[in-house]
Amino acid sequence: MIALTGANGQLGRLVIDHLNKAGVSGIRALARSPEKAQDLASSTVSVVPADYDKPDTLAAALSGVDKLLLISGSEIGQRARQHTAVIDAAKEAGVSFIAYTSILNADTSPMILAREHRETEAALKASGIAYALLRNGWYLENYAGSVASALEHGAVVGSAGSGKIAAASRSDYAQAAAAVLAGDDTSTRTYELAGSSAFTLADMASEISAQAGREIPFNNLPADVYAGILVQAGLPQAFADILADSDTAAAGGALYSESTDLEDLIGHPTVSLKQFVQTQVG
Repeated sequence: MIALTGANGQLGRLVIDHLNKAGVSGIRALARSPEKAQDLASSTVSVVPADYDKPDTLAAALSGVDKLLLISGSEIGQRARQHTAVIDAAKEAGVSFIAYTSILNADTSPMILAREHRETEAALKASGIAYALLRNGWYLENYAGSVASALEHGAVVGSAGSGKIAAASRSDYAQAAAAVLAGDDTSTRTYELAGSSAFTLADMASEISAQAGREIPFNNLPADVYAGILVQAGLPQAFADILADSDTAAAGGALYSESTDLEDLIGHPTVSLKQFVQTQVG
């Protein structure tokens, strides 16, 4: 039995799709609101309630589970505590292997977002359960808003300077997670999951320009100025600060890796910047 948390999320749904394609017959989809995930249910997929903040639901949801994909939660500032609750419940239930969606270069990353991932990785190590760290790089989909804004306002803005970003599509990361879960290897190991080809935000601006047929430059901004623009666009200040921090860290290489782990796991090159921009420009 393979279970996954956050099954109703964008990544979770894709992982289930890839597990189905791999012929996995026993999948348990853990969802905080199972009534919203009933479309996932099938002869091979069962949907069960599981709330990070309600340990009794976790214990029941993980009973009889062999392998677990712990998809990192979305509540920044609460995630380490929530993840630890899942790990504790998994240990109690006798789960033998956990794969966790961490962040690229988690052990050295200066990003604010990396802190809770490091805490979760430490909790996994302390648990005594065999685990695989799926250190996901940046999602190409994170730039959907940037492409739309660039087309509307005529510029790509950010604070990443000339830092290379080895991003990949959400489906690429989901396929990698499914490959790890469906495989026979249950040893403890770490994957640095980076896109097959890296790009700078200036490269992204050039690609948007080429496909839109007009010049769209990249404007590199101080982090506080960039955060202010994000707030004006409607993002909460705290989240805007985190995105600006991530860009600043990317300038120093935090979102870059030469690792081929992702391509090796999925057996093909990841979605390219050109392919992604094509889906956004239409």
